[in-house]
Amino acid sequence: MYILAKALKDIGATHMYGLCGIPVTDLAYLVQEQGIRYVGFRFEQQAGMAAATHGYLTKKPGLLLTVSSLGFLNGLTATVNATVNCYPMIQISGSSARAPVDLNQGGYEDLDQFNVAKPLVKAAFRVNHACDIPLAVARAWRAAISGRPGGVYLDMVESCLGEIVNASDTKDWYFTPVDPCPAMIPAPEAVERAMKLLAGAKKPAILLGKGAAYAQIDEKIKAFIEKSGIPFFPMSMAKGLLPDDHPQSALSCRSTIMEHADVVMLVGARLNWLLSRGHGKWNPEGKFIQLDIDPDEMDCNRPIAAPVVGDLDSSISAMLAALPSCKLHMDPDWMPSLQAETAAKNKKFAERLQSHADDQPLTHFAALDAIKPILAENKDIILVNEGANTLDDTRDTIDQFLPRHRIDCATWAIMGMGLGSCIGAAMATGKKIVAILGDSAFGFTGMEMSTICRFKLPCTIIVFNNGGIYNGVGVNLAHNGDPAPTTLDIDAHYEKIGEAFGAAAWYVTTPAELKKALSESIASGKPGFIHVQLAANSGKESGHIGYLNPEALQHPKA
Repeated sequence: MYILAKALKDIGATHMYGLCGIPVTDLAYLVQEQGIRYVGFRFEQQAGMAAATHGYLTKKPGLLLTVSSLGFLNGLTATVNATVNCYPMIQISGSSARAPVDLNQGGYEDLDQFNVAKPLVKAAFRVNHACDIPLAVARAWRAAISGRPGGVYLDMVESCLGEIVNASDTKDWYFTPVDPCPAMIPAPEAVERAMKLLAGAKKPAILLGKGAAYAQIDEKIKAFIEKSGIPFFPMSMAKGLLPDDHPQSALSCRSTIMEHADVVMLVGARLNWLLSRGHGKWNPEGKFIQLDIDPDEMDCNRPIAAPVVGDLDSSISAMLAALPSCKLHMDPDWMPSLQAETAAKNKKFAERLQSHADDQPLTHFAALDAIKPILAENKDIILVNEGANTLDDTRDTIDQFLPRHRIDCATWAIMGMGLGSCIGAAMATGKKIVAILGDSAFGFTGMEMSTICRFKLPCTIIVFNNGGIYNGVGVNLAHNGDPAPTTLDIDAHYEKIGEAFGAAAWYVTTPAELKKALSESIASGKPGFIHVQLAANSGKESGHIGYLNPEALQHPKA
């Protein structure tokens, strides 16, 4: 175990998130001894969400430590999610002795963890001998961060963890991997093709994905957008890469861009379900430039007219260098028309917020109207956001001004990343965190208030309680007295969970109370919990994606 702890320290690990137990408890102690900060959780999945968030924010693999069997499976959810979302992460799990597993003899927590994980993660390695540990760590680290980042599984067999060797024999085992994340330079002809297509566009647009934020080339992306004069649209976790109120922001013009843009440049974004896979409202005559490190991503839903395969830094740098000699032919009315549409929609949205400001009981928009100016005054706070209506309405309401300051459920749209991501973000950056969560989403992660308070993290947790999944007014079609499937606890006092672990806690029912509580919690720099009581009928099914619930399953009386 000492060899593993030292190899992790030598390669640059600073934090490990996990939950101790047989056979990895001693490893957690040895990791601490090496100076790696160990953060102990109450549930492996949340430790994994913290590790994934750490990886996204730092570009270094977040480390997750789990026990065998069920602990491994609990953590694997987060590791697979990291793989889908392209976050660098390494899950290290103890595993049972090989012989009983391979012979199906019923050993302690026997599960073929390696073969369970392998098809679901970016890479998986099983370590049987202590002498192979430094090599395995180096390979896992390289796999997690190189190319398209992702989750890696490291299977530490019980016999390997407990192997005893002479310290003098280990000196030659350790090494530092050379260039674990090499630049991948795009082909010059690919850059030339993309610039030529962009030059001929009348109504171009630049679409920024979270991969653009992950790349940490903020100034280069900003320079390309501003020097080209092309409007940009950020996906949810790319908000803040340039400020949402930037004059070229087309954040309010998604439908217009989809319907009318003739050339769209995808930067760290994929044409997946979040973008209707390039179909639906998209201009059928429109063409795409796509910057991505993975050539397999090209043409997956729409033909890509100008694929630029390479790491984003190299690709944007090459296109930025080519920009001065590229004469753009953008329609002079395109940007002004989008700015006018933005101004009109923003005005209408502000009026909508104002119209809800005095809602009693509170609604989502009444609560967000109270929160919005406080977060605008505290731009360096990282916002963590999940839920259904809580996610959609917060994304639409709260402006972002700095890159990588919004963390949400991303590509898989999963619930259950909230408090884990708060902890990972706080540990990775040292910044203050505000989480805005629906009551249903909070239910997945609530016990991690224990972790937030144990480590005295500057996290303010805001729970919007409308008493249900989507809302608290579901109808039980059997009329047998049981709650409806989507009904939760409108009368619950979630703030008591914060109090139980030592956080400052507030129960608020008015905008004034919410403003006061949030301001005090942020100023304190300590753990805080704010329960916002909403009306039970605030919210609707599936937020903006209700169409994903099959119509045949919707009852007209529900």
